[in-house]
Amino acid sequence: MNFLRFAVRRLAEMATTLLGASFVVFGALYLAPGDPASFLLSGRSASPQALAAVRAQYHLDDPFFVRYFRWLGDIVQGDFGRSITYRTDVSRLLADRLPTTLLLVVMALVVVVVIGLALGWIAAVRGGGTDSTILIGTTLAVGTPSFVAAVLLQGLFAVKLGWFPSSGAGDGFADKLWHLTLPAIALALYLIGMLGRVTRSTMLEALGSEHVTVARSRGVPERQVISRHVFRNSLGTILTTGGLIVSTLLICTILVETAFSIGGIGQLLELSTTTKDFPTVQAISLIVVALFMAVNLIVDLLLPLVDPRIALGTRSTSV
Repeated sequence: MNFLRFAVRRLAEMATTLLGASFVVFGALYLAPGDPASFLLSGRSASPQALAAVRAQYHLDDPFFVRYFRWLGDIVQGDFGRSITYRTDVSRLLADRLPTTLLLVVMALVVVVVIGLALGWIAAVRGGGTDSTILIGTTLAVGTPSFVAAVLLQGLFAVKLGWFPSSGAGDGFADKLWHLTLPAIALALYLIGMLGRVTRSTMLEALGSEHVTVARSRGVPERQVISRHVFRNSLGTILTTGGLIVSTLLICTILVETAFSIGGIGQLLELSTTTKDFPTVQAISLIVVALFMAVNLIVDLLLPLVDPRIALGTRSTSV
């Protein structure tokens, strides 16, 4: 019952925050200098007829809150408006591009979790030269921005060796996996270093705890000591870091998608910002905010399950 109340409260908080974010996203158009219609048509033909059409399309002559609630009602029904640049519904643009971005994020997340946890575990358990080598490697990974990693991987494995495509997202599931392999690695590299270092430090801290010493003194096999007493007690911190990792993936995908010309919502956001396609920017910004909050909610709900020592209702710091 406590868990249910907590979940309902967090959902209500998420809905309230999302409502506030929608107000900020919508109102940003009116913070731009000059007339909103002129801003929307910036860089394009701004004849009186064009201005009148834009004012009619976006109901710019109506009161601000009337426009906001009309826009919000359309959003709830899945109508994000019409793209100025692409001359089509924003919903259709998102439906075409969002699956590619989500697949890229999932692929990168799998790489981060598998390699990052493995490196952190090995470094903490083996110590010595292995620990030093992994620590140096993860430090270099953390110091390599995603865009730099994308350029290096693209130049070596796509251009020079020709093992992977240099651009595009591919057609069909298998072809998409092949095309997105290099972008996923570029997106994951920095976060592999982050998760590896966090896993290593939390496991080393757990290895020095009193209950681990007691378990060893009772003759518990070392493998069980590591898995049940060390790694399990480190899961709370690792899970919180995982929430931060997912949020970072959503942000960094913009750079990686642009470098590989993947055509997901990250690249669409970059192009729409450049061309001042405000309806598209509004839609993507709102979706990204919603994903951030969803990740934070999931982490908050999982923390008490993976670590009973954490009181229900403790907030994560993932987002």
